[in-house]
Amino acid sequence: MTTTAPAKTRAPAAATAATRPAVIRRPWTEHGLVFTAPFLALYALFLVWPVVLGLKMSLGSDNITGRGGEFVGLDNYAEALTDPGMWNSLWNTVWFTVLSTVPLVLTGLVFALLAHGLRFVEWLWRLSWFAPFLLPSGVVGLLWLWIIYPADFGFADQLLAVFGLEPGIGWLTDERYAMLSIVATTVWWTVGFNFLLYLAALQAIPQHLYEAAELDGAGAWQRLRHITLPMLRRTTGVVVVLQLLASLKIFDQVYIMTQGGPDDSTRPILQYVYQQGFTGYRIGYASAVSYIFFALIVLVSLIQLRLARRSRQENAR
Repeated sequence: MTTTAPAKTRAPAAATAATRPAVIRRPWTEHGLVFTAPFLALYALFLVWPVVLGLKMSLGSDNITGRGGEFVGLDNYAEALTDPGMWNSLWNTVWFTVLSTVPLVLTGLVFALLAHGLRFVEWLWRLSWFAPFLLPSGVVGLLWLWIIYPADFGFADQLLAVFGLEPGIGWLTDERYAMLSIVATTVWWTVGFNFLLYLAALQAIPQHLYEAAELDGAGAWQRLRHITLPMLRRTTGVVVVLQLLASLKIFDQVYIMTQGGPDDSTRPILQYVYQQGFTGYRIGYASAVSYIFFALIVLVSLIQLRLARRSRQENAR
């Protein structure tokens, strides 16, 4: 009895297994390729292909029509590395990045701390500090042109006259003030993005940490130094990286406000690429300059990634 029962129970299972249809495995569906195929096609069409095409153009002498060019190898890169105009524009870009990154990060942090601590019309403070970031670059450029316009028309000069100071400062025509004026415009315009990132990070800090520190007798400065700033370290790293990359790509406000002047003292590298490609009709040379600039951005990103990784390793110890 004990030997025949299992055979009777196994027979239907074997018959069911024999009649069950075989499962057809399709790797492209199991790995999600069907769902990602539209994105991959668009990614290749609008990103990979332009990168490959731009690299090909940088090795030739193509003009703006894309005709009549010939292969010149690395001659465009060799010319760019010995071009004073390229190096001057690259230095202007780096100098603007240095001048704008620090105030943009610090101002965003201070504004976020103030907005997070305020309890009176908190929404109004958040809106007022973030609203300029929503404006397009053309509106921002024209607005600040009106503010710092020289002579008696500009608001800045009228404000100087109220305080008894001499008006008529060439905010955009004097090399001493032109870059600083663009930095001030950029800080006012884009600090709202950093403010928003810091504010979200502040709201994610557990409240019980502050309560425990307050019970231990820690003051406001001690809570800021030992709780808030360490908890914002990762957010600061993200903000710094994003701000460096954004500042290196400056173009709009300079093109609208100064056109790169005076004497090319504010011309960024992207405007130089634009002038070479669409004004000088040298698409091949402009592509070579843009790839040199791309290599600089990659280098900055790798250095920042290395520093962030080293910082995480030290904190883990």
